[in-house]
Amino acid sequence: MTDSTAAPLPYAGVAETAAEVRAGKTTAAEAVDQALERIERAEPRLRAFPLVLAERARAEAAERDARQAAGAPLGPLHGVPIAVKDELDVAGAPTGYGGVAAGSGPADADAEVVRRLRAAGAVIVGKTAMPEFGIWPYTESAAVGHTRNPWSARHTPGGSSGGSAAAVAAGLVPAATGADSGGSIRIPAACCGVFGLKPQRGRVSSAPRPDLWGALGTIGVLTRTVADSALLYDVLAGTVAADRWHAPAPTSSYTDLEPGPRLRIGLLLRTGAPGITAAPSCVAAVRETAEALARLGHEIVEDRYRLPDPTDAFLPQVINGVRADAGRMPHPELLEPRTRAVIRLGRVTVPQAVLRWSERRGERLTARVNRLFDRYDLLLTPTLAGPPPPIGRLDGTGMVRATLRTVPMIAYTALWNVCGNPAAAVPSGFADGLPRSVQLVGPPNGEHTVLRVAAELERVRPWTAVPPG
Repeated sequence: MTDSTAAPLPYAGVAETAAEVRAGKTTAAEAVDQALERIERAEPRLRAFPLVLAERARAEAAERDARQAAGAPLGPLHGVPIAVKDELDVAGAPTGYGGVAAGSGPADADAEVVRRLRAAGAVIVGKTAMPEFGIWPYTESAAVGHTRNPWSARHTPGGSSGGSAAAVAAGLVPAATGADSGGSIRIPAACCGVFGLKPQRGRVSSAPRPDLWGALGTIGVLTRTVADSALLYDVLAGTVAADRWHAPAPTSSYTDLEPGPRLRIGLLLRTGAPGITAAPSCVAAVRETAEALARLGHEIVEDRYRLPDPTDAFLPQVINGVRADAGRMPHPELLEPRTRAVIRLGRVTVPQAVLRWSERRGERLTARVNRLFDRYDLLLTPTLAGPPPPIGRLDGTGMVRATLRTVPMIAYTALWNVCGNPAAAVPSGFADGLPRSVQLVGPPNGEHTVLRVAAELERVRPWTAVPPG
């Protein structure tokens, strides 16, 4: 019988929680109750959850426990509480996209990613905050207000998957889904000090949508450890016929994280984003990581190559994606003014011919940038150009000012959405009490290499710090 008096594990990860439930040391119901209690305590401060599915999660956990008691086969995520970003459909719950224009009507069915999580035994406990349609790298909206960084309530958790990153960093849930069309997994992972891998384009299904903002977006996860992300990507990898993009099937489990051969890693600090240079703390994080990698036996080569500016391939796809998302809303009159401005801009500047040109431009950039992998096995760059900024970056801004405040946040991330390469935000200590992060970028379909090297870094400098409060 389960010892229900066992001390709670507020920072238990995905694999640890599943193992505890499977071994009978706790139950799915207890794991979910602990998550719901932590959310209830933290939510007034963090504002990470616009919707908590408490009763449904408890019922789902009870079903998991009954299944285990009956001796039925258990999935790899059996009993693990997981949160879902508010742009993914959860059957019976509204999909808000970070705003109120979608109304409160429930989704008819789970998104493919949510279906796979449930099939693996996970329990969905709630929907996490995002800016409206995920446009901005700050999790601020008229619907939810400001989501806060667990390390400092005065600072942003980033975005657009900021609610997911804050929830995972604060230990409210072991993992949460995100989506990344310009850095929206990596940016909040960097701001909150967690691990966030943007997988290869076409690695994870976007169904029922055929794609996320053209060639840019992909769904993924945020976790506290590399191994937990690897486990989740084993569950999530694979597409369906409705998906526009399809990556080759992985040749082995992502959870094989044993060190591989010595790699040649290119260190790049120069970005093509106009007027953007990395802050000293971000450069220091990259150089310290390079030193750690060299001690692990890898060859580090600092390269003066300036990464190209992807704006002409990136921006039309973003604008068209927002326009398409907004076109599905039953209450367009409730869209935020900045969103309406983006839509108006799209009607004038992004006809289908421009959209097709931007995707072809992205293909040319991809061919150019991927020549770097003729020389290097991985790339090491900053994730962000500066430390997490204070909250309120969108307060009182229109579309133009908000866009200008977006550029430093996506300067090192958006290119890899245009090109489709896997890229991960890897925690790299702290500066002035706020997390630092570096980015590892892999060649096409190189998630396994990114995960293995990130796991090597995690072994020699584990990121186990706990946020205050």
